[in-house]
Amino acid sequence: MTAGSKQANWRGGLAVLLALATCLPVVMARYPQMSDYPAHLARYAVMLDAMRGTGPSADLARYYGFQWAWTGNLGVDLLIRPFAALFGLEGGGRVIAGLIPPLTGLGLLAVDKVLRGRITLASLLAMPFVWSPMMLIGLMNFALGQALALWTFALWALADRRGWAWALRVPLFAGCALVVWLCHLSAWGVLGIMVFGYELTKRPIWRAFLLPAPLAAPVAVMALIPGTASSFSYGRMWWIYKQAIWMKATRDTSYVMDMGWLVAVMLLLALAILWRRLDLRLALAGGLLLVLSIAVPRHISGGDYADYRLITAGLMICALAMEWGDAAWGWALAGLHGALRLALTTASWQADSAATERMLGALDAIPQGARVASAVVVERGQWPLNHFEHIGAYAVVRRHALVNANFAVAHVHMLQVRGASSRFVDPSQRILVAPSQKIDLAHFAPAREADYLWYVGARAPDTMPQGAQVIWRGDRSFVARLAPVKPELAISFASH
Repeated sequence: MTAGSKQANWRGGLAVLLALATCLPVVMARYPQMSDYPAHLARYAVMLDAMRGTGPSADLARYYGFQWAWTGNLGVDLLIRPFAALFGLEGGGRVIAGLIPPLTGLGLLAVDKVLRGRITLASLLAMPFVWSPMMLIGLMNFALGQALALWTFALWALADRRGWAWALRVPLFAGCALVVWLCHLSAWGVLGIMVFGYELTKRPIWRAFLLPAPLAAPVAVMALIPGTASSFSYGRMWWIYKQAIWMKATRDTSYVMDMGWLVAVMLLLALAILWRRLDLRLALAGGLLLVLSIAVPRHISGGDYADYRLITAGLMICALAMEWGDAAWGWALAGLHGALRLALTTASWQADSAATERMLGALDAIPQGARVASAVVVERGQWPLNHFEHIGAYAVVRRHALVNANFAVAHVHMLQVRGASSRFVDPSQRILVAPSQKIDLAHFAPAREADYLWYVGARAPDTMPQGAQVIWRGDRSFVARLAPVKPELAISFASH
């Protein structure tokens, strides 16, 4: 074995090790600290309960409905049933959450290996985007779809290089496209753009449009199956929002490190364009995704952050497109940076997982089948994500309670809330306050429809709902028993 091949093997091994290590935040934290995760877990709990052969829980059946729909947002919803059967609901969710980052990281290595014949420095530059804000928020269906999109793209490039017959390619990639689309619509879009960019560098433009046709198989599903039609919205003050998501494209734990990494990536990308250090087979797709992030609406088919997803995916692909050679110092710097970011994420998750466990002591004070108003204080301008935003949803999982922290908007989500107003859903639990602003719970609307108030915040509230009595206190959290809801008021609220 030559010195060059030994060096390549050593570097490839380092990249594989770093890709596998991306599961560490989940491994080291008992409770995954993705802010949306508990609300997803609550949805899975209701879904699986409805499928039980012994009959559903009376409390869950009273408070929630679940209407299954074949849409482009089902990745983990489909996986959770076999994983929950093996590991339990919370264990199964944690296993899936731990598998997605390595699947993504190894997908990056697969693309690099197929296109260049070896694993290069570009893989290490792209690796920090495995834990993008999308994964950190808990957009698990998209993250799973994105990982599978990388593997499908690597397979597409391999099929092209080896000249596979189209009789094989058409059914193979139609099936792959359907799987990616089932995971998430936006991930399917990322796959299509990656393949289009690849083909555009090798064929005339008309063929670049025609050859990816097998990937359009989900279009037939969207046309034929009710409930898959798209709606969209840019949201209020979209121009300010667009600036904000670009500023938060690498958001994680440390403002200095995160902004420094964003500036470094943009600078490296500018230099790579200037000095022609880009693999156009990837760069065209990455650039197109970044451009589309400006034009694409924020909301598509009820899903949020459709454009934000394109920024994080585009930056990841652009990083993978860079060609800076194989200098040892470059590998050392990129590997050190990736390991440091991963260590900070892991440490943050460990600390907040321990805090979550302490806060879940509140469930001892909440009876089975109770109605719970979750109130979580989120400080305006805070850089790290608030990991506790949907912690109230654990009351659904463990107490079969009615809680206002779930994704349950009618005609958008499969989970539906019964016995409460249409406003008793996410984000009614979120209380946005400035550091100097008082926390007023006297007029907290969800408390009018609940028996208990579960409060989470670094500061104690300045006012409480009338008649509220604190029955449990913990670290940055308490549970209060609320005054009984008058029947006429309950009817009035539920009719809204």
